[in-house]
Amino acid sequence: MGAKISISLTDEHARLVEDAVASGDYASSSEVIREALRDWRSKRLLGRLWDEGIASGRADQDESIEDIKRAARHRQSAG
Repeated sequence: MGAKISISLTDEHARLVEDAVASGDYASSSEVIREALRDWRSKRLLGRLWDEGIASGRADQDESIEDIKRAARHRQSAG
């Protein structure tokens, strides 16, 4: 089991969490928060990868999409 923490939510956010559980989409409020955190982490990673792509300049026309994907996966696994 993970660490327990206490957080404060706005009334609107608390209702969103409660509604997600009441609808049956999630078994608990903890599941809602965990998924939100996973989505937040993914969004940050995608933003970082986007920024790296923009900073790298134009693609080499001789490079295939598979070459580009392979290089991106390598960079992602490295750090």
